[in-house]
Amino acid sequence: MHGHSQEITVNISEEQTITGLSQLIQPYHCEIFLKKLVRGTVVEVNLKSFLGLITLQLQNGDRLTVRAVGEDSESALKEVIKFLT
Repeated sequence: MHGHSQEITVNISEEQTITGLSQLIQPYHCEIFLKKLVRGTVVEVNLKSFLGLITLQLQNGDRLTVRAVGEDSESALKEVIKFLT
């Protein structure tokens, strides 16, 4: 089982919500994780966990590591990165 990960800087518009992101990744089978420093602590959440996403408090300019593990992880990673940047 191999994964892909990439570091990105968040740049999203007002209309882009975590709800949209959740819907975007529903069709994928892989697990996708976002990792970010929140007040000095590294927090990694599963993108399929809505509460986890809220915890991250994504803002423009945030440095994130996006990690996807599983069969369709490469395409899922691309979609998520496209959405977040």
